[in-house]
Amino acid sequence: MRAWGMRARLCAAAGMIVVYAGHASADDNKFNFYGYAMLDGIYDGNRVDPAWEDTLRPSKIPTSNDPGIFGSDGQTLASVKQSRLGVSGDVPTNTNVGDVTFKLEFDFFGVGADAGQTTIRLRHAYGEWGPVLAGQTNSVFMDIDVFPNVIDYWGPDGMVFLRNPQIRWTPYRTEHSNFAIAVERPSNDIDPGTIRELDPELGANLQNDEKWPDLTAHYYMSDTWGHFQIAGIVRDVGYDSAGTPNNEPKGSQIGWGVNLTGHVAVLEKDKIIGAVVYGHGIASYMNDGGVDLAPSGTSLSDVHAEAVPLLGIVAYYDHYWSDEWSTSLGYSSTRVDNTSLQEPTAYHDGQYASINLLYTPASNILFGCEGLWGKRTDNNGATGDDARVQFSIKYSFGASITI
Repeated sequence: MRAWGMRARLCAAAGMIVVYAGHASADDNKFNFYGYAMLDGIYDGNRVDPAWEDTLRPSKIPTSNDPGIFGSDGQTLASVKQSRLGVSGDVPTNTNVGDVTFKLEFDFFGVGADAGQTTIRLRHAYGEWGPVLAGQTNSVFMDIDVFPNVIDYWGPDGMVFLRNPQIRWTPYRTEHSNFAIAVERPSNDIDPGTIRELDPELGANLQNDEKWPDLTAHYYMSDTWGHFQIAGIVRDVGYDSAGTPNNEPKGSQIGWGVNLTGHVAVLEKDKIIGAVVYGHGIASYMNDGGVDLAPSGTSLSDVHAEAVPLLGIVAYYDHYWSDEWSTSLGYSSTRVDNTSLQEPTAYHDGQYASINLLYTPASNILFGCEGLWGKRTDNNGATGDDARVQFSIKYSFGASITI
């Protein structure tokens, strides 16, 4: 804090507190502290993997291949995992390139080894100076603007959604468009399939092998009519074996994908949202479902790895009945073209649909009710579905400080 003192001004608009240290200038550091407390109350008519019961992911729905694996149907749940805290801002550099902008944000939805727990989960941690960004944020292959106005945490399964460590370069940027390219951390999901039935020693220690970063790029444009983005990815999807001579078997396949996304503005505030993504070996970038690499072939002599084909779609409509009331309804799916040597129980298709009614009496208060349905289909045709109702209350807060 500057030694000559501080003058503060507090503003109650939208629950935001704004503090100025002295008179604001181009040399000031600007910080925005924000977040919300959110409670989700859920009645799950069926039952999903308990580590993921606080959201609806079709890949976590049991099918008739394993009926009752998670217990009897019908569960009442409550979660604060969506609650969020973050800080963003601008720090002067005294250069003609501009300030360093940054964001550090986390919520409490445990994933990976922490799946099912209410614990700190990093969402964003990055800085950007001019055209160069470094850190973890939304993948360049992703378009966050097609995430519909839903209160379910995970959202539509058929969209590209991954916050990924990356170095991003944005050589072209205007008010309504930009072009960006990035190298991103690879993360391959390998399925050994049924190859051990052909040879118990073949692939017993298979693991992902990530020698090269993923390359992503997008072009984004927007105007009063809505927005459009085309994005692409090229990646090396590799595998090897631990503890074997020369780490054999090993190899890699080229993964690639194209993601077309956008929305059309209708009426005063409504949006028609759509997304289509297709590729081979891109499951790690999807919101839910599938694997990147799996074995294929008809006999032991021609077993080979294949970058698994995948198609994802999203179609949603966000409608505003008034300034306070809104509804989002739509459908999404992820479909995998399984290889010949994947297990009969491997994920093949996931469907997701939802409709809600949201009430925002103030900009920092939300009450919502949402009905959700999901269905999973396995490689052998076995199916399972889940229907649930979610009630959510969210109170937002924030403060901006200039020092």
